Amino acid sequence: MTAALSPLLKTWRWPLLALLASAAMLAAAHAFEHFAYLLPCQLCLRQREVYWAAIAMAATGLVLWNIRQNRRFLVAFNVMLALVFLTGAVVAAYHAGVEWNFWPAPTGCAAGTVDVVNLDLGGIDERTATASCEDAAWTMIGLSMAGWNALVSLGLAALSFAAATAALPSETA
Repeated sequence: MTAALSPLLKTWRWPLLALLASAAMLAAAHAFEHFAYLLPCQLCLRQREVYWAAIAMAATGLVLWNIRQNRRFLVAFNVMLALVFLTGAVVAAYHAGVEWNFWPAPTGCAAGTVDVVNLDLGGIDERTATASCEDAAWTMIGLSMAGWNALVSLGLAALSFAAATAALPSETA
């Protein structure tokens, strides 16, 4: 499989794809929030921060790659990108564990459920309602959004490590 992906992983294309994947994950999260009325909890917001970091890193890496194309830089950059995605997988897995009651929620994260249909919109510019980290608002095939996010983050980390390996300078003697 990596042979088929090799052209995408050897050059600047992987950081661009990682940037687009991160933007798509953020867009999906915001779509669930604004169109499905699923308010994010504190851990949901933490998961989004990882994608914002990946976007910032990928954009910076693409700019630096255009200034000076160096294979060693690309290897190091892809490893750092993989570590960011691994961080996202850990945060998402932790959140999924909280939802499954494997461990307690962080302090201040166990708010009551919110009835978004009957919210008072008098203070619309202030976020006063928060969702509970302990309740999975949406599930598919037994996995919550946090569970799916953990799998996506693991996949992106694996692809980033594969890109780092593919970008290694070949030794010709």
